[in-house]
Amino acid sequence: MRAADTGAIQAVVGRDALRATADAIAAVQEPDGAIPWFAGGHTDAWDHLECAMALLIAGRVDAADAAWEWLHRRQRPDGSWATSYLGGAVREDFADSNQCAYVATALWHRWLVTGDREFVARMWPVARAALDFVVDMQAPGGQIWWARDPAGQDYPEALVTGCSSTLHSLRCGLGLAAIAGETKPDWERAAGALWHALRHHPELFMSRDRWSMDWYYPVIGGVLRGAEARARLRSRWDDFVVDDLGIRCVDDEPWVTGAETCELAIALHLADDTDAAVQMVRNMQHLRDPGGGYWTGWQFASEVHWPEEQSTWTSAAVILAADTLSGGPTERTFRGDGLPEGLYLPRRAPSLPAPREPATAGCGCGREQASEEAAEHPQTSRT
Repeated sequence: MRAADTGAIQAVVGRDALRATADAIAAVQEPDGAIPWFAGGHTDAWDHLECAMALLIAGRVDAADAAWEWLHRRQRPDGSWATSYLGGAVREDFADSNQCAYVATALWHRWLVTGDREFVARMWPVARAALDFVVDMQAPGGQIWWARDPAGQDYPEALVTGCSSTLHSLRCGLGLAAIAGETKPDWERAAGALWHALRHHPELFMSRDRWSMDWYYPVIGGVLRGAEARARLRSRWDDFVVDDLGIRCVDDEPWVTGAETCELAIALHLADDTDAAVQMVRNMQHLRDPGGGYWTGWQFASEVHWPEEQSTWTSAAVILAADTLSGGPTERTFRGDGLPEGLYLPRRAPSLPAPREPATAGCGCGREQASEEAAEHPQTSRT
């Protein structure tokens, strides 16, 4: 794996610009440590953690620590978090499996950035409880159900994006367990079964083929590597990539989004196509605001920003993509350096087939509802 030329990355978005972007995220952080999507918006654990990771990379350790403390306080006795919070109160009470699992990825990232064993030891019980909750949501076929309601009933639908991310979180959890001196064979079995399901049983997952995340997330999550990953990313390039603007969030709307573009850049880098990855980050810079934040997306038929918001998680995705392409600890986090393979190995197998027509569940990263609304209202303007 080669890192991008540091000069090339800094020519796209330099250190001062990244610090300004981190400051824009921190400016939205609420007094209790929560990082909402935007000022006055709701907070979910996945995007909150992505912001905490970005703040740490950019040197805003104070804000990152406050975000971790919020997460710690908000964890429920069963190990989960509510799907969203607003103004310090629960907004949506069900639990999203991928949102809960992502704490392990964020904590592993923190370990790679800081080497702070004391911090890991303090947050290990949080990650352990969260992954125990998630593994309890695994179906017999290996897929992990996307959500559980307040009564403890699982929604019997599984998502490629969410499960790919959860697979990586399980591996991060196994790495954390090794640091803590514990063994979690149930997590190893869960990771092996989930990997097998994602690679060999697409029928177990809801079809979300209009969403770009289902296209590239199997690469970020480690389901596909090497030539298979490159083939996956080539397979729908023309469906999603819009020259000089970024990538579409959904393939049937004239709407590019910054976070998805940066996530694709991470996937491209992991698949050894770093030049294309740098170009992706360059292409989405039209979404940058002079204050350092980033607009969520651009509706290029109507030529308007949509939604009319500068989302914290879009800014976080820029920082994490830049660190990945520069060969920083975010690259090592998503590449899986030092993580156990568990009961599965990166054997050669067919790439994931294209899934079927979508149903109704979320994407598993916390952004689905707003993205769906934006896609359904592509002509909305500021006036």
